[in-house]
Amino acid sequence: MPGRSGAGTLPPVDPLLVYFNPRCGTARGTVELLAERDVPHKIVEYLQEPPGRSGLERILDAIPDPPADLVRKDKRFEELGLDAADYTDREAVIDLLVEHPELMQRPVVFRGEQAVIARPKERVLDLLDAHAQDAEAREAT
Repeated sequence: MPGRSGAGTLPPVDPLLVYFNPRCGTARGTVELLAERDVPHKIVEYLQEPPGRSGLERILDAIPDPPADLVRKDKRFEELGLDAADYTDREAVIDLLVEHPELMQRPVVFRGEQAVIARPKERVLDLLDAHAQDAEAREAT
């Protein structure tokens, strides 16, 4: 598959944007994977710089997953006494994550207007593969 065979096999990409939590092993692993492949990226520590309502709308527009997947149903979710059934639609997810950004699933990685929740970290390769396929298609025309 294009882009998965190692560093240096991908055409240049614009810097990716990584919504990152340094305490998260998957987020750290995703950034390490990008570094191993020499993929330029910018890190946004979303707990320091929360995306806000418009940023969350942009994330939900860009990911292929249902809105509920952007919410971590972890210990903090349980501590708040929340019910996952209440956070399946877009507006409920946005409202929750504006109030509790720590519940945002991470890492979220953007390339242009496309994004993935990189869980597992290898999902970031989907963005890189899509970029390689787009570049190949442009060259063919």
